[in-house]
Amino acid sequence: MPTKSLELLHELIPSAAGIGLLVNPMSLRNLPVSVVVKEVEAAAQPLGKQIQVVEASTDVEIDAAFSTLVQLRAGALVIVADQYYNDRRERIAALALRHALPSVYARREYAVVGGLMSYGSNLSDVYRQAGGYAGRILKGAQPADLPIVQSTKLELVINLKTAKALGLTLPPSFYWRADEVIE
Repeated sequence: MPTKSLELLHELIPSAAGIGLLVNPMSLRNLPVSVVVKEVEAAAQPLGKQIQVVEASTDVEIDAAFSTLVQLRAGALVIVADQYYNDRRERIAALALRHALPSVYARREYAVVGGLMSYGSNLSDVYRQAGGYAGRILKGAQPADLPIVQSTKLELVINLKTAKALGLTLPPSFYWRADEVIE
């Protein structure tokens, strides 16, 4: 989904030549950070964007990452989904606003606390699917026999207050596609 987040930023801020990509090298996700970076860089090439990867796995490194992005003149920022970052979503959203970096996040909770926008899986749908799995296992199904499923319900959440604070005017297409607009 970071590639779709990149596309959203490109649509919103086409003049941003450099896009920051904040990744946690200590991420416990299944996909190695290097794979995510390669995917985003490949998606950026046809858009004419340069990806500026910054790594952070501590609070001090998060602060330094934003300073680095400002020095690199990043025009926007994609934050790769990570539980450590999610636990610090208020801090990250505030830093993005303070440094005037339009940012897109993987969870709606970021937009709720002041992030510009989020695009990612609907967690209610994910939990519903997990409950269905648990129910099938409790009824005797073997976990190894169950198919792997991925959430297909994605949501776009936009924080208008943050957009105004960043001086951004959202194209009408963003309103049409948004699942939620926070005012």
